[in-house]
Amino acid sequence: MLVFKSFLKRFALGIAGVGVSFGLSLTPVMAKDITIQVWAGGSNVNDSYRVDAIAMAADILEKEAAILGEDLNITVETKYDFDGWGGFKQAVTLAAEANKAPHIVVTGHEDIAPWSQSGLIRPIENYVDFDTWPLSDLFENLVGIASFEGTIYGVPQDAESRPFFAWIPHLKAIGYSKADIRALPGKILSGKYTLYDVLDDAKKIQDAGLVKPGYGFYPRVSKGGDYWQFYLSFGGEMSDSKSGKLVFDRSAMKNFYKFFAKAVEMGVTRKNHIGTPWDQWYSEVASGKAGLWHGGTWHYSRYTGKEGLKDFFGNIVFGLIPAGDKNGRANTITHPLVYLVTNRGSEDDAQIAAQLVAIASEPRINTLHAIKSAHLGITKSQQNVPLYANNRWASEATKLLLPHASAMPNHTNFSPYFDAMWKGLEASWTGQKSPEKAVADVEAELRANLGNDIIIR
Repeated sequence: MLVFKSFLKRFALGIAGVGVSFGLSLTPVMAKDITIQVWAGGSNVNDSYRVDAIAMAADILEKEAAILGEDLNITVETKYDFDGWGGFKQAVTLAAEANKAPHIVVTGHEDIAPWSQSGLIRPIENYVDFDTWPLSDLFENLVGIASFEGTIYGVPQDAESRPFFAWIPHLKAIGYSKADIRALPGKILSGKYTLYDVLDDAKKIQDAGLVKPGYGFYPRVSKGGDYWQFYLSFGGEMSDSKSGKLVFDRSAMKNFYKFFAKAVEMGVTRKNHIGTPWDQWYSEVASGKAGLWHGGTWHYSRYTGKEGLKDFFGNIVFGLIPAGDKNGRANTITHPLVYLVTNRGSEDDAQIAAQLVAIASEPRINTLHAIKSAHLGITKSQQNVPLYANNRWASEATKLLLPHASAMPNHTNFSPYFDAMWKGLEASWTGQKSPEKAVADVEAELRANLGNDIIIR
């Protein structure tokens, strides 16, 4: 198996193209048969390339091995049709307990912290070189999101963003010119158009009878990472870059809560908006029944597909989430899914799995997923791939949003922080508590539950 070992080392160190450094064996070698299982969470048929790309990579790796004189046979077993994220996480957990976890999992980056500490996943940087192509071409902020405590555990599988959207015909009806609409994303980026301008425009749209009361500003209808964007809009930070600790900014959190309380007070957002069925929400925002809203870049395929929106760019303008005040900034959050290599199998298995991930990250292969699923790419050079560059949505969304994207921190205690934040937001939104009281209660809960893991400002 000397040829196979050399082959593994060559690819694990990312030095493709220098196979002559070890030569080909002149003696027969046994075939290497390996089965790699890959499971993807949060996926449906539109996201099938999350697993299909690994199968494509296996075909390439087999052909490269053949050129080097090795008989490498890789069987890729894929699964993505789980019962939602809950079903996927349960399946991975149960499989891991039985020592039968898949070799590769595609999951949210927030799983890196707990799964690395439990020993379920291996640092992928031990098997591939991030200084060589294609991994050297990854967006740096995405590589950081796939890391934990200075170690790279995963490779981003896709990217997305959570933009602000506005219905163009309604903006025109309240006085926006075509030039004003074209300038809106830039005004948001510069801080000249704020969240309170959003509420003012929402009120004008409602007062003009263009949408029903409570539909002027139409946010996400359930708990989600999108809401941290509004905390950032008021100058908040989720974690401290030096210490790695979580951060709770009283002032930013209070202003975040006050903004949504104000939206309800002005009548542009319904007090009972949370819990609206998602199908209803998609239909309303894609048909002009709502004025301004926030969502995900992947929503583009839903709006233009199932919801039947024929002219997206003629009806919708998008940009970053606006700043809330002078202390904040326009921003967006990304929640990339990542490829992780588990502790399943031998070191040889891990090296093969990691190399498959690297190949699957090549620009043309990843672009298949990005365009089919309306996600954003993971590498800079994807903007030079014709399929990507000629897709107006992918091209414009990448340039406008991705350079400004941050993410929720990889921290084992972020989940209870998120839970506390959400309870405070719901209480402020529905009027059960004042924003000041809600913030005080969140702070008390965080002090009790997180102790020194969180910095209170």
